[in-house]
Amino acid sequence: MIFASSLVWLCTALLFLAPAVNLMWRGGTGYCFFAILALALGAAVVNRRLPGYFSALRTYRWFTVGMLAMVAAIGVQQMLFGYWLPRQFDALSRFVFALPIFLLLRQLPSRNLRMIGWGCAVGALAVGIWAIVDQPAGGWTDANRLNNSYTNAIPFGDTALLLGFLSVFTLGWDQPRDWRVLVPRLLALAGGGYASYLSGTRGGWLAVPVFVVLLGMQYQWFAHKKRLLIATLAIVIGAGALLSTERIQKRLSEVSTDVSMLHKGEDYTSVGLRLQLWNASRLIFVHHPVYGVGKGHLAEELGVLAKRGEVKAEIVNERAHSDFFSTLAEMGAIGVTCLLLFYYGISVYFWRHRHSGDPATRAASYAGLAVATSTVIFGLTIDVLVPIMVTVLLALLVATLLAVIDARKRELQGAPGSRAERRAVGDKV
Repeated sequence: MIFASSLVWLCTALLFLAPAVNLMWRGGTGYCFFAILALALGAAVVNRRLPGYFSALRTYRWFTVGMLAMVAAIGVQQMLFGYWLPRQFDALSRFVFALPIFLLLRQLPSRNLRMIGWGCAVGALAVGIWAIVDQPAGGWTDANRLNNSYTNAIPFGDTALLLGFLSVFTLGWDQPRDWRVLVPRLLALAGGGYASYLSGTRGGWLAVPVFVVLLGMQYQWFAHKKRLLIATLAIVIGAGALLSTERIQKRLSEVSTDVSMLHKGEDYTSVGLRLQLWNASRLIFVHHPVYGVGKGHLAEELGVLAKRGEVKAEIVNERAHSDFFSTLAEMGAIGVTCLLLFYYGISVYFWRHRHSGDPATRAASYAGLAVATSTVIFGLTIDVLVPIMVTVLLALLVATLLAVIDARKRELQGAPGSRAERRAVGDKV
């Protein structure tokens, strides 16, 4: 399928800008996302009669189901419960809109789609530089954690960390042995990691070991004894250096202090309040196991429980500080099933293509796995699928990385003498 060169380059520019401005310009990623969506809808109308344009929705059926599941479940729930809260569709609707975007992007040359990797690098590097240049008086402290004007420190730090690591994951499709490519990507990793460090997001740091393991698998650090030794030494030195810093030691010691206070019955700490919220969500699920209390009704139900003395008034909140527990309380077993379908849909095809012999396909697969696993890990201690700046970025990243895999399949199949390459990337979907 042939598209005008102006459309291809416009999409390329938008894919670069979307992650680059996520933490620096409020709504910037959303503007890029909806510009691509408008192009995608136009392309869908123009190509609606062409055979095969929409076939990818069946080919990648679990991706399609995962993108639709949560929004469909919320719509059915509101009809059954007889209420209408349109804002509950807002953040999650970005995953539905990712479907027509995927249909457009998969038709573009993969080299243009790969520009999103440089967008992640610029976004991580920019936020790292900003953290250094724009320090407040006294520096960034626990009382004044690094964030921006439109989000709090937790999703800010998590996103910075993800962008930094994606800079290195996507290095695999940009000649990683070229120092002119390697150096800016490593600086981007340092920038994103530094921003996450200053934000003090302990829950997000849980993803770092997973990222390291995925990087080791992608670049085959564990395949040979020499590589394994070098990688292990670098990881140990890096981890030791980070754990020796005052900020990380303080943040980690606060966890043990919170747990100690919890054992003494003092449950008003950060950890204690979270555990109370999660236990209250479990209690709500026991009373409303099938479809929960309704998306958007968690604070109301917690207020009722607080009046009855079943939970403390301090934990009455719109969210349970966990994607799983918020879904468990608000949407019950059906909601949790849809959440698991979402997790499966955004990871299964990346997992299946991780052993590809094609560098671009392999890099897209591991970058996609990094996005998927971080979404799960970040969502253990915070509601990841609520801030629009997060969901719009996740939706675009997953759609683009899967489009890279699909586009590379066709490019390799169409190349002369590519039988070996076809075997490398022709995994069954």
